Amino acid sequence: MSGADLAVAHLWRAARPKPLGLHFDNAACSRQSFAVIDAAAQHARLEAQVGGYVAAEAAEPALEAGRAAVAALTGMSAGDVVFTTGSANALNLLLSSWDGEKTVACLPGEYGPNLVIMEANGFTVRELPVDDQGRLDVEVAVAVMQDDPPALAHLTALGSHRGVAQPLSEFVAACHTLGVPVAVDAAQALGHLDCAVSPDVIYASSRKWLAGPRGVGVLAISSSVSHRLRPRIPLPEWGTPLPVLKRLDLGEANIAARVAFSMALEEHLVAGPELVRARLAEVGRHTRTALAGLPGWRVVENVDEPTAITTLEPTRGADPNSVRTKLIAEHRVVTTVAGIDRAPFEMKIPVLRVSPHVDVTGEELESFAGALTAASA
Repeated sequence: MSGADLAVAHLWRAARPKPLGLHFDNAACSRQSFAVIDAAAQHARLEAQVGGYVAAEAAEPALEAGRAAVAALTGMSAGDVVFTTGSANALNLLLSSWDGEKTVACLPGEYGPNLVIMEANGFTVRELPVDDQGRLDVEVAVAVMQDDPPALAHLTALGSHRGVAQPLSEFVAACHTLGVPVAVDAAQALGHLDCAVSPDVIYASSRKWLAGPRGVGVLAISSSVSHRLRPRIPLPEWGTPLPVLKRLDLGEANIAARVAFSMALEEHLVAGPELVRARLAEVGRHTRTALAGLPGWRVVENVDEPTAITTLEPTRGADPNSVRTKLIAEHRVVTTVAGIDRAPFEMKIPVLRVSPHVDVTGEELESFAGALTAASA
C-alpha cells in the first residue's frame, strides 16, 4: 500500500466508530463518520430549540455546500441539484415528470427496481449492446441509437449486482453527439468512480460509498432537460409560480439527514476524490486476489476491474442467503446477497456481494476468506 493509500485508509477508519466485526457491505450502506452523525444530531437539537422551519433556514448554507459538492463531483451546476429521499425517488421524480415520447435505452443488466419505475411511468425499454461482462459497447450502441433514437438513454454506471465499471464518459459524450439526453444512475458510482462527466441527469444515494445517512439522496437535472419536465402534481392556478426543480423539491423533508449528507460530501472532497477512487480500485484488486480459487466460489469480475465491488458466484450449490446469515451470526461479517431481481434480464443465479471500503486490511481479507469457507461448508 502506498503512503497516500495508507493515509486515506487511516483517516477513514479513525473518523468512524469501531465496527463490531467486518463490514464488507459498503455497496449497500457505508459506516458514517463521527462528524456526519454529529451533524444530524446537532440539527435535530436545533429543531428542538428554535423550531423545524427556523432550523431549516439556518441549515441552508450547509445544504448549498452539499449541492456545490455534488456539482463538483458530477460536472453539473449547484443550481441543477435537488435533494431526494434516495435513488429510487430521484428516478421516479424524473420519469413521472417526463413530457413527450417515453422510450428509454438501457443495459440488459439494468437494476430491477429501476425497470419497475420505468414501467410504472409508461416507458418502453430498449436494450443496449454489451459484451460478455455486461459492459456497454459504446460504438455499437451509437449505431443502434442513431438509427432509432430513444427519448432518453439511461446508464447505471456501476451495477448493484456486479462490480463492472461502465464506460460512462464515452457514453455521455456519444449521447450528446447524437442529441439523445442521458440520465446516469450513480447510486454505486458517486464517490467510487469518476462521475464528473456533465450528463443531462444524474442521481445517487447518500448511504453507499459516500457514507452518508440513509433516506437521502440527490438528483441533478441540467437545463437541457429540465425545461421539458412537467411535474405530475401541477401547481394550483392560485399558487406562486416556481421553477421545475423547486417544484420537484416541494414537500416534507428530513433536513437533518440532508445536513449530514452534506457533511459526508465535504469529507469526501477533503479526502480527495482521486485518492479515494484509486484506493477503492486497489481494494477491489486485493479482494479478488484474496478470494480467487476459494473452494465453491467463482469471482465474477476481472481482477483489475477498477471498483471495490466483488461478486462471488457459487459453484458447488451453496445458498448465498444461508451463507450470508452464517457470516453475520457466526463470524460477525456483513455482506449482501444479490438476487436475480437485481438484474432480472442478466442474472441467472443469486450471488454474494463483497464490498469493503478504503480501510480494509490484508488481514481482514484473509479472515473473511476463512469465514466464507467455514460458512459455506
